[in-house]
Amino acid sequence: MRKSYNAAHVYMILGVVSGLFYREFTKINHFTGQTQLALMHTHLLTLGMLGFLIVLALDKQFQLSGTKLFTCFFWFYNAGIAITVSIMGLRGIATVLDWHLPEAAPWIAGLGHILLTVGLILLFVLLGKRLDNRAR
Repeated sequence: MRKSYNAAHVYMILGVVSGLFYREFTKINHFTGQTQLALMHTHLLTLGMLGFLIVLALDKQFQLSGTKLFTCFFWFYNAGIAITVSIMGLRGIATVLDWHLPEAAPWIAGLGHILLTVGLILLFVLLGKRLDNRAR
């Protein structure tokens, strides 16, 4: 359970810092348009902090942690968030600074989403197993 709490805490900090970075970076560069930097804040707080707080509550109720499936979920999900949010940050900075990103950026973002999906599937498989065990 401590891993979920720590992850939620780290994502809370990253979410708040990314919101601050978005505000200050766009202000310093006199940028007023749309940028994906604005979305990093909500993605980190929602997928990261709130997601792991929900997992923490489910873990308390169904003893999810300490299993191989939970460990796989934890790392796939975190890798997915890290890749997805990193590409959002790069795209956002590139938009503000009017840089061109390599063509691979959307593919890498897609990989992040795939890892998130694999992590969520693993979480649901584990939760389903725990529910089946409780029904008996």
